[in-house]
Amino acid sequence: MRAFVLGLLAGMAWVQQQAVLPAGLFVAAAFLLAAVCLGALRWRDGHRVATILLLVLAGTAAGAGWATHRGALRLSDALAPALEGQDLVVTGVVAGLPQRLERGVRFPFDVEQSAPGVPQRISLAWYQGRGEEESSLQVPVRAGERWRFVVRLKRPHGNLNPQGVDFEAWLFERDLRATGYVRPQPAGKATGRGVEAGLEKRDEKVSGNLAGAFADAQVHGPPQRLDALVMRPGYLVERLRERIRDRFERLLPTETAPYGGILTALAIGDQQAVDGELWAVFARTGITHLMSISGLHITMFGGLAYAIAAWFWRRSRTLPLRLATPRAAAVAGFLAAAAYSALAGFAVPAQRTLFMLGAVSLALLAGRELAASRVLALALLLVLVIDPWAVLAAGFWLSFGAVAVLFLAGSGRLVPAGWLREGVRTQWAVTLASLPALLALFQQFSLVSPVANALAIPLIGLAVTPLALLGALPGGDFALQAGHALVTLLMRAMDAMAAWPWAVWQQASPPGWSVAVALAGALWMLLPQGFPARWLGFACFLPLLTVTPPRPVPGTAEVTVLDVGQGLAVHVQTAGSDLLFDAGPAYSAEADSGSRLIVPYLRAAGVHRLETLVISHRDRDHEGGARSVLAVVPVDRLLSSLPFEHALSAMPVRHETCVAGMSWERDGVRFEVLHPPSGADSPRSNALSCVLRVEAGGQRLLLTGDIEAPEEAVLAGPGAGAADLAADLVVVSHHGSRGASSPAFVAATGAHAALFAAGYRNRFGHPHPEVIARWQASGATIHRTDLDGALRLTLGSGNRAGKVPPDIRHEREERRRYWHHR
Repeated sequence: MRAFVLGLLAGMAWVQQQAVLPAGLFVAAAFLLAAVCLGALRWRDGHRVATILLLVLAGTAAGAGWATHRGALRLSDALAPALEGQDLVVTGVVAGLPQRLERGVRFPFDVEQSAPGVPQRISLAWYQGRGEEESSLQVPVRAGERWRFVVRLKRPHGNLNPQGVDFEAWLFERDLRATGYVRPQPAGKATGRGVEAGLEKRDEKVSGNLAGAFADAQVHGPPQRLDALVMRPGYLVERLRERIRDRFERLLPTETAPYGGILTALAIGDQQAVDGELWAVFARTGITHLMSISGLHITMFGGLAYAIAAWFWRRSRTLPLRLATPRAAAVAGFLAAAAYSALAGFAVPAQRTLFMLGAVSLALLAGRELAASRVLALALLLVLVIDPWAVLAAGFWLSFGAVAVLFLAGSGRLVPAGWLREGVRTQWAVTLASLPALLALFQQFSLVSPVANALAIPLIGLAVTPLALLGALPGGDFALQAGHALVTLLMRAMDAMAAWPWAVWQQASPPGWSVAVALAGALWMLLPQGFPARWLGFACFLPLLTVTPPRPVPGTAEVTVLDVGQGLAVHVQTAGSDLLFDAGPAYSAEADSGSRLIVPYLRAAGVHRLETLVISHRDRDHEGGARSVLAVVPVDRLLSSLPFEHALSAMPVRHETCVAGMSWERDGVRFEVLHPPSGADSPRSNALSCVLRVEAGGQRLLLTGDIEAPEEAVLAGPGAGAADLAADLVVVSHHGSRGASSPAFVAATGAHAALFAAGYRNRFGHPHPEVIARWQASGATIHRTDLDGALRLTLGSGNRAGKVPPDIRHEREERRRYWHHR
């Protein structure tokens, strides 16, 4: 079975790396091949190697076929392109915990009735605005309620940057096939036909085309709650989780209990309850895995239920005669673990642990013994069959990998070690084996993790988690207070360790081959005593820790226009320096593109310091992530047009005002500021936007910020403010707004390529079709972050005189997966 399951894993992982899902006949061929391989086992003549090869091949074929079949089913439940941006009436059930946003809530929604072409499961946001919108949110939406909404939807879309998170994969795995928001009731637009006139049952055959289908759905009305609770098991569990969260928030308000969110996360798996700044502390100390419901918590809770059930069972005179105490206790432990897993949202670590406990319980009931590796293989089999996309999650590999390492580290031990020595050995094994994976996935590793975990694991597992679960029960107020007191003590120690300057090792994203070599070295070092030269495994870690990404050769510059949504962030790297032009938007008071996108990108690219950070002007979509970047990445100089009273002026960095005529050169690459002129002043921040020209190897790139037609006229026209605008590439000003890219400016640049930085289906309509047409008419090719992801090019790699523009690489094309919409 173990060989078959490993093949199954390989086949599913292969499918999830495909740009296009294999054709329909592939499924039948894969299952047929799996059946042939399994049937051939009877003619293997006892050869163990042949048996293993046939099982691996059968598993690979079955895994590829099953993942393809499930992927095709999920792709078929897609939002029809014609419905994007339309007002649609949907009726359904709030399917999970509503997560609070800055101005509203977001929640998964199971669609029961809608116009044809709407997926069965979507993600909705309900924003609080003014007037009717504000009054409509006086009654909050709750898990398990049935509602009727007027919504606007779009296909799943996420920012895609080098080494960045694939948000569309996250949505696809969770079967959220569209995202959108609840529309307020437009005054005076409700029709007399009634809301029901726009509804169509999913299984009814509807005649006519899609345009006619959603035309009938243009029925406006206020959001309406139809049922207070839909009595289905999944919805009941979600309502219970929400009630527990509300109880915790009431008893542990943020003002007096700043770590109350940790108890919420430990009780119901709601990681959104934990303050965002705390996650940085967890990452620096290496205890992130303890702050959500993991296998450790499930096992502990199941073991506690086992012990309690056994204690009561033994004290009965008749019950042990009907069912042996170990078997009865195993059933009780498994049921308790299952309940806790459901309360946790049934994440991959919870699934893995629950399936393993189930396998052990069944073996105990059947009177059989199972090898640890068989138990792990069975758990892996069940997880993959239920969720073929689990292989896309970092937690999947870390969870199963950690358990496999523990089994390996504990093998070959004839004499049990003492608890202290065993604990040290276990921590050493997990730390050593997880280092390559953590550097590959997150480009950082906590050096204080062994000490922090030695303190946190027993405290969280044996004290805080039981108190959190006890506090979820009526009358458990004292347990919550006690749990928070313990967490407060723990966090004081974690804050102290996180403040150490050497607490975290950070580096660029390592190449895949170095990760594989380091993993092989870790496994070699963890072999039982007696294997020769285990210390040589240390040498396998050297490439992982020392190999760095190549930098541009002198005279060239690597340019990356990041995909940050409706905003701008451009990274320019030379042989020895790094410049960031703008820092993207702020999404809310708690989140911005700096912390979510730019800092992880810079870390993965091996950027430890920025020589210059340019903030073109005061605007939320250009300066929104600057504070987060400055807080994490050392910056030598901040160059901007920001006023003196701006909040960034208080940051500990040398601040200069960008003025036309400023220039400098790094590694054969020339930078020159073209705008604003000295002494410029305007009530419009866009009018003061910095314009930067980068020149390398005779090729020019123009970064225009948000200048508009009046500023373009000055730059392109005759007079003192005119500039040489000739450029090979232009990052189009103001995201392609209709008020910019005037004909004279476009002609003056003579650009080969126009690069647009804009958000997918943004509310401003950027880039405007007229602007796109104007650049195309000038002979420029069009590249857009909203459609192409991050844009990358090497400036100076061609010859301007020979009209050879640099190749522009699209992140969406290079990382294309079958779930990405086109």
